[in-house]
Order: sequence, then C-alpha cells, then structure tokens
Amino acid sequence: MTATFIASLTPHSVGRADNVALYDAGVEGRQDRAVLIPVKAFADAKLRLSSVLAPDQRNALARWTADRVVAAAGELPVFVACDDPDVAKWASDRGAVVLWHPGVGLNAAVTRSVEQLAQQGIAHVAVVHGDLPRAHGLAGLMVPDSITLVPDAHRDGTNVVAVPSTLGFAFNYGAGSFHRHLALAIASGRQVVVRRDPQLARDIDTPDDLGHPLVEEVLPAWLRMNPVSLIPLTR
Repeated sequence: MTATFIASLTPHSVGRADNVALYDAGVEGRQDRAVLIPVKAFADAKLRLSSVLAPDQRNALARWTADRVVAAAGELPVFVACDDPDVAKWASDRGAVVLWHPGVGLNAAVTRSVEQLAQQGIAHVAVVHGDLPRAHGLAGLMVPDSITLVPDAHRDGTNVVAVPSTLGFAFNYGAGSFHRHLALAIASGRQVVVRRDPQLARDIDTPDDLGHPLVEEVLPAWLRMNPVSLIPLTR
C-alpha cells in the first residue's frame, strides 16, 4: 500500500488529585473521536529558545501554543497526557481530561493513552503536539479506517498522527519520526493519508521558528516585540 498525499465534555475528578479527571463514558452525546495532546512540564518546555526567551516567557509560550491546540479541537473531547501537576491543572481548567503517565516518556505515554481511549469506546484519536501556533481543523484529520500523518515543516517530525484507536500503532517520536511513522502506517495495511498543511506543519522549537511569517502573525503582543522576531530565517 502507498501513502496518499493531500495538500464539551465536562470531566469529573478522581483518584490522585483534584485536577485529574476521567472521561465519563456515560455522558450523553459522547463523541467517538478525540484529540490527544501530550504536554511536557511547562517549566521544562522550549529550552532551545533559552537564548532569546527568559524562563517565564518560555513557560507562557508553551501554555499559549497548547491553548491554541485545545481550541483547534472544536467540539471534540480533548485529553492531555502528562506527568506534571501544573500541566494537569492547566488541562483540567480548560475542560480537558488528564491521562496521568508519570515517568514513562513520550512514546509510552501516547501509546498507553490511545489504548485507554480505545477501552472507553473512542474509535479514532488524533495525537497532536502542543506547540502548534497555527493548529486548526483537527476534526477533519480523522478519516475512518485510515491513518493520517502531518509532518513538520522539515518533513522530519510528526506534528499530528490520527489513527484508529484499536490499531495498536507503535508511536515512535524523536528525530526522524515522520519516516518511521509513515513506514508503520503503510505496513498496517490501512489507507494512509499524508497531509501537507503549512499551518499544521509549523511548530516552535528554535529562534528561527519564532521569526517565520506564519508564526509571527499570530504571536501574542508580548512576544512579537521580542528582538528574536527580527532574526532572519536560515535558508
């Protein structure tokens, strides 16, 4: 099989902390699709921007981009995989449901979260990184019985992976993840869609990313004034 390229829920508190919630499968009107956002501790986010942003600015930037990804989910339920209490509180405050996976790393946290969602009757999950300033239309990425991949602007990382939840997809993030995810998707035998979306492809990892026109035009005012916005992009 080849890949095809084409250009709210109210949670309830449980268990370990007041800000951790479970998806209530009994809620009327429950969706069978969901958005999963893995979010690392805000205090540890965006360290590659430390040459141009102070720690409180990096923290605020990470929260701001994650807020935009939550908003892009629209009416779909949002789940946040994390192991940090501040992130859990942030997620709960925004009506998202926390999936708590302490100390297991990104790949295991995402894999276990998708398995949990499958057990709760959610048929399709879009796993979306939390640092996409131009996130939009996430519901449209989930095609029944198909796998949708959205690579980053360098065609190296994978900003979105949308999969049937029962597939047992072996998430494998890190450098070069797009190529690994594409090979796994093709090997699954499902229809594979690779969506080349300039907005979803644009994440924020480096100072150059802050200066990209697609990013600059939506940055909050406090960050647009930062001198980093004047740094020319590497061509």
